[in-house]
Amino acid sequence: MDSLKNKFAEKALPEVVKIKEFAKAHGNKVIGTYTIDDIYGGMKGITGLVTETSLLDSNEGIRFRGYSIPELREKLQHFVEGGSEPIPEAIFYLMLMGEIPSNEDVQNLTNNWARRAIVPRHVFNVLDALPRTTHPMTQFTIAIMAMQTESVFAASYRKGINKKDYWDPTYEDVMNLIARLPRVAAYIYRRTYKNDEHIEPDPKLDWAGNFGHMLGYDEPDFAELMRLYMTIHSDHEGGNVSAHSTHLVGSALSDPYLAFAAGMNGLAGPLHGLANQEVIRWLQGMCESLNTKRPSKEQIAQYVKDTLAQGQVVPGYGHAVLRKTDPRFISQMGFAKKHMPDDDMVNTVWNVYEVVPPILESLGKVKNPWPNVDAHSGALLQHYGLVEEDFYTVMFGVSRSLGVMASLCWDRALSLPLERPKSITTEALMKMV
Repeated sequence: MDSLKNKFAEKALPEVVKIKEFAKAHGNKVIGTYTIDDIYGGMKGITGLVTETSLLDSNEGIRFRGYSIPELREKLQHFVEGGSEPIPEAIFYLMLMGEIPSNEDVQNLTNNWARRAIVPRHVFNVLDALPRTTHPMTQFTIAIMAMQTESVFAASYRKGINKKDYWDPTYEDVMNLIARLPRVAAYIYRRTYKNDEHIEPDPKLDWAGNFGHMLGYDEPDFAELMRLYMTIHSDHEGGNVSAHSTHLVGSALSDPYLAFAAGMNGLAGPLHGLANQEVIRWLQGMCESLNTKRPSKEQIAQYVKDTLAQGQVVPGYGHAVLRKTDPRFISQMGFAKKHMPDDDMVNTVWNVYEVVPPILESLGKVKNPWPNVDAHSGALLQHYGLVEEDFYTVMFGVSRSLGVMASLCWDRALSLPLERPKSITTEALMKMV
């Protein structure tokens, strides 16, 4: 019997009555207005989604169930012997249950995912049929779709199931999918970059540590980086493209595999998860152009100005919501200061951090001149030899599964409806004005 599943049912199902009563009492309350700029501006800032797992504050940054990233680095770090970084199993438990897990809760979840982690052979066959030059994110979404044959939700729905019980097979799919993603992602990495020389999983390791092992990086520090990386990339409330796409497709009662594949296709975009590739390429291009491994702040400033003068952006800087340095950037900086303080690329990242915000502020047009999570992550991976930047978004996707899949469990437990916002033509809008 799955103890976490029972706990989730006890936690989530009573919330349905609570939310119905709240909506009945306050359903007509106006909580905001919107403008024509809002309509044409991608609906940024318009409150129209419910996401239980995390909340992004423009000044404080991301909070997972009320906890900031610095708080989580303290509260979720003790689950791996000798570890000093949070463990992804713990952040998933927190997002799903709304409470800090015990050591027993985390160990049970690690064991649960290890039992579920066997990937059907046909998934690897599908990947092997693709050209090796296929982008890793394309391979990733194809593999997710190939695993859809295993969907418990799809089978249950076909047989006939009460809508109040939709959460149950959704939970099974979510747990199976999360458990298998590291194996699939590592297979893509080793197939694409390491001559198809694959590494079998080690069931004795935690979820993130095992991912690092299967990638081929067994250094304890790299396992620590994987735990941190998987935790801080796991969720960013519900309005970002990958989270919203997963929620939207899931609202049609598409099973978790279909919904997550949709989210990953959104994550692959340059304005979302692909940005981490763009950052490291921009940094490498700058160093090559200046013929140095560690450019001075003066050289960086001129290169930044030249980039802007060409009508390009400085990748890794700015965020649609945040109005301060991304706490996820700060967490990665802390990791780097501990493990790689003399690394050339890492020091370049820090120098860029000192140079870029004042330049962007001087333009008078940038609301947020501060770095986001993508500004630092590539440099950390490069330090350990994982230099294939096309793979970085796949790693982001493995992490993002934790948040969007926990949210999908809640979507089905609360019986959230089909999402179908109203749209309008420009002509009709002009007539209204």
